[in-house]
Formats: sequence, C-alpha cells, structure tokens
Amino acid sequence: MAEPILKWAGGKRQLLGALYDRFPESYDRYHEPFVGGGAVFFDLEPDAGSVNDTNPRLVSLYERVRDEPERLIERLESFDDPESEPDPSRPYAETTHRGREVDTYYYQQRARFNDRPYTGEYDPLEEAALLVYLNRTCYNGLYRENADGGFNVPMGRYADPDWVKRDRIRRASEALCDVSIHNRDFEYALDVAAPGDLVYFDPPYEPMSPTADFTAYSAAGFDREDQQRLLDVATKLDERGVSVVLSNSGVMYEPYAEAGFHVDTVGATRAINSDGDGRDEVDEVIATTVPESERRDAGQRALSSFEEE
Repeated sequence: MAEPILKWAGGKRQLLGALYDRFPESYDRYHEPFVGGGAVFFDLEPDAGSVNDTNPRLVSLYERVRDEPERLIERLESFDDPESEPDPSRPYAETTHRGREVDTYYYQQRARFNDRPYTGEYDPLEEAALLVYLNRTCYNGLYRENADGGFNVPMGRYADPDWVKRDRIRRASEALCDVSIHNRDFEYALDVAAPGDLVYFDPPYEPMSPTADFTAYSAAGFDREDQQRLLDVATKLDERGVSVVLSNSGVMYEPYAEAGFHVDTVGATRAINSDGDGRDEVDEVIATTVPESERRDAGQRALSSFEEE
C-alpha cells in the first residue's frame, strides 16, 4: 500500500474508515479535486481517475514522483542536515531574496524553494525535492504561504529527520502512474467525471469560528463563495450519475443536508497545531450522495493515530 509522502494539514488518515463507509460499493474511476497530501488517494491506489490541487508546486511534485522517482530520490539524498551551515556553492548562502540573513542550511533551501514566487524561475525537479525536504524538516510539518506565495514556515527541531522517503516515493510513483494530474480549480471535476465515477471533495474547511483560519495553505485561500460553488458542483455531479462524497467542518452540516446529501458528524483530532495542548477533537462532517444500501462495507479498519510520518 502506498503512503503519503508529505505531512499535510487536514490529512484524512484517521477518517479513512468513516469515509469508506460512505463510498459506493463499486465505481468506475476515482477523482480527488483537493488531493493535498493524498492520504485517501494513496490508501485507495485507484486504477484510473484523476487528482488535482490548486497549489502548483504540490502538483509539480506529484508529476515528478510519477515520472522520475529515482531522480527525485537522488536529489533528496544530496541534501544536508537542516541545522548545518549554508552551502556556499548554492544561491542564498548569505541572504534571502529580501536581504534577510541566512544562518542555517534550512533557511538557504527555503529561499531556493521560493524562487518560483519571487523570481519566476525554478527547476521542477529541484523544486519538488526541496518541497519534500522542507516539509520533513520544517516546524510541525506545516505548509503555509504568505500573500506573495512564499513558503514561510520556520525550521523544526528533529533529532534525526528523514527527508528522503525512498520507499514512499517509489510506491507513490506506482500509484500515480494510471491517473491524470491537474493544477486547476475544483470545477475541473465537471469535465472529467462520468456517470459511475466517484468524486471525493476534501476542501479547505469552513472556519468553525470567526477567528479560526485553517485555510492559509495557499496564498489564494478558499472563501464562503467557493464553498457555495463547491456545493453547486457536487449537486451537478450527483444529477449526472456521479457518486459524490465531501468532508468539511461541522458548520457545513446544514448546507449539505439542505442540499439533499446524507450527512453525518464525526470526531477528528487535528494534529497540526502550534500548541500541542490544542490538538483536541473537533467536529467534522462527511456528506455523501450514496444511499446506505449501495455503500461500501468498509469493515473494521485498524487505523493508525494521526501522524503523517
């Protein structure tokens, strides 16, 4: 079984059983318009379908994983410990794009990773390797961008970080070989999903409170208008004979129920939190268009604790 390569906020490993209980017993192709870290996709390893994300650097990583996994592994093997001295043979050994002092190897690589948003220039393979490296060595495995699209998560503290992930990359490459990879708006699902297919939507969640913001994973964000567009797209897919499953925060229970979806509340522990004591269970909802009589029997699954290792 393939596993996620990246740690990712909002990953669904702990909810796999609850999700699969609401999948149809059988379907043709599988589509995931908000693939993120790919916890569901890599666990399923579908034979055909598509994955999509609006983050171009994440999509580029999955293309490199699919098309040249060994070269990606080789690049990752060339990186040094994040607390080492900057590499004088590489750019940004002294200062970043904005003139800030660089004092460790990690911050040099973060500056290199930000070439795309700040200069418009980048090497796809090197950028993909840097994304994996930074994800595995940054603070708490966060992915966060500033308003200019620059990755700005500080260095984490790890005794012996493993950023190469050879086996995961090789297995993920095999899982991705039969699906198409897109960098589009989620409405692309209307173009690719056919009757008998399954679409699973896991969008940036609607905040549970006015001060909550768990959607800063990309500079573009995802607002309430987008949530309504998503609901409209899900409804259209259902009308075309496409099975649809959605997950979101608890505040979306009523909108999904009013649209005619079967909705259930489930508890999930949010593990990516700056305060370890704040990793409490929160209400999430899973909505599906699949009638109970046609759902997959997931059985008892031995779920691991939520740590995107």
